[in-house]
Amino acid sequence: MNVSNLIELLTGASLFLFGMALMGEGLKQVAGNKLEVILYKLTGTPLKGLLFGTGITTVIQSSSATSVMVVGFVNSNIMTVRQAIPIVLGAIFGTSITGWIICLSGIGVGSGWLMLFSTSMFTCLAALVGIYLRMFSKDRFRNHVGNVFLGFAVLMFGMSVMSGAVTPLKDNKQFISILTELSNPFLGILVGIVFTSILQSASAAVGILQALAMTGTVQFDMALPLIMGISIGASVPVLLSAIGATTNGKRTALAYLTSNTLGVILSATIFYGFNTILNFSFIKETMTMVTVAALNSIYRLGVVAVLFPFFRQLEFISNRLIHSGSKNIDDDLPILPLEERFINYPSLAIEQCHDAINDMATKAKENLFLSFELLRSYSQEKYERIQLIENIIDRYEDKLGTYLLKITSKELNDKQNESIGKFLHTITDFERISDHAVNLAEAGNEIHEKEVVFSDDAKNELYTVGNAVADIVTMAFDAFLNNDLQLAEKVEPLEELIDNLCGEMKLHHVQRLKDGVCSLNSGFVFNDILNNYERIADHCSNIAVAMIALESDSFDTHEYLDSVKRLKSETYAKYFEAYSKKYVIEN
Repeated sequence: MNVSNLIELLTGASLFLFGMALMGEGLKQVAGNKLEVILYKLTGTPLKGLLFGTGITTVIQSSSATSVMVVGFVNSNIMTVRQAIPIVLGAIFGTSITGWIICLSGIGVGSGWLMLFSTSMFTCLAALVGIYLRMFSKDRFRNHVGNVFLGFAVLMFGMSVMSGAVTPLKDNKQFISILTELSNPFLGILVGIVFTSILQSASAAVGILQALAMTGTVQFDMALPLIMGISIGASVPVLLSAIGATTNGKRTALAYLTSNTLGVILSATIFYGFNTILNFSFIKETMTMVTVAALNSIYRLGVVAVLFPFFRQLEFISNRLIHSGSKNIDDDLPILPLEERFINYPSLAIEQCHDAINDMATKAKENLFLSFELLRSYSQEKYERIQLIENIIDRYEDKLGTYLLKITSKELNDKQNESIGKFLHTITDFERISDHAVNLAEAGNEIHEKEVVFSDDAKNELYTVGNAVADIVTMAFDAFLNNDLQLAEKVEPLEELIDNLCGEMKLHHVQRLKDGVCSLNSGFVFNDILNNYERIADHCSNIAVAMIALESDSFDTHEYLDSVKRLKSETYAKYFEAYSKKYVIEN
């Protein structure tokens, strides 16, 4: 094998890896990015986890990618280590399906009409279909289908290039001598580990082994230890992904390595033990592409079948090997995690953002209602609680904003773009509402410390508009959490009424100051409370308007708001009239 053949082999391997990645990504997109979300919401039995792990790995063509996702789930406290291990075991078997796809490249060339079923014809047809769908269709779904066909064509061509590169090796005595050495189980396993660690892909390593099998120089006793070593070597990218993960995230990554290592130890002990006694006749059988794929599948299926009943013991081993770490400094300000590992999986990342922003909204509402209580009856404990929640919400705004911007750099479908647009437009409003809750808490503290007393009329007015603000906050937040557009439409009429009420109350208070009914000190606090009420209503309006405007073709909240107030529809007028009767201030 000369330098030219080596370069050809590396080129073929590169094309193979690229084609596999392109086909897997295309299949994910064709599936509507729902595969990761299925895993994300998985709370079923271990058997379901095993089946989902197998199915998803079959589609994305990578056990490492599936396992890395699972490490992210555990790292985010979405899933426990015990739930994750069956999925990891499913991924170990699912990756063997790629070998059967590669077998298509071994279809021989016949004569006449049989040439239509040759590998080169399949590859050409797949490439033509892929190029047509990718270049001449504007439909995004068809583009992704085109990627699947193109990925398949590149994968098959890469396999063909690798096969051509290793063909001269069948007559190379030195190479045959090296292969013979690999019949030593320990050496074969070690070579498989090192080789796969470099490639970081079990499918690619098995593909190269299948290419070598086409030369007729690979025997069963050489292939088996290599496949065993390949399974362990595939753990490297998973272990690398666990760097910086939580203790349980590291335990999950270790479970992948532990499962493969135990599988090799058990399989090697049983097989070579029986071979010593029975001296299997097939041990020197020459392998083909199909028999390599079959051996890989049978080996992985056997490992999974043996280890699956002991997934609790696998968890125990991981827990014993990796002890609990120290408490994170951010644990005092708990927020739902936004896992960086999910940035490459937009559906997962957006689902996490959805959960996080819902929690942010819930905490902002809690903060606001605590501040309402402080205005009526001051409590130092509640005051400190408001400050703590405000810090949590500030962290949410910072992390969500950064995380959402990272997601926008990925390819997104229309629904995902809509979700991100809504989140980016509303996180600031939730944070500002919490800020106003802090302002109201400060007002409550001032009333308590300075013993500020309001007149009966001022108290009644604050009570009335406070109820209106509580109502608009509840409507806006419920509309957002439940994606209820009909409820969102009720927000804007109440926001206008609150503005009117606050303006009217300020005039009343000025008159009370002139009449000497209220003091100047109470006047400052009174106006401060009203200003915060107005701003809170404005932010509730922003949230509702963002939801409604996103349903239109062009997202322009200002244009929508102007049109609503200008047209004053019958529905708008009906809601406004109902609110006007409910929240009345006596003149």
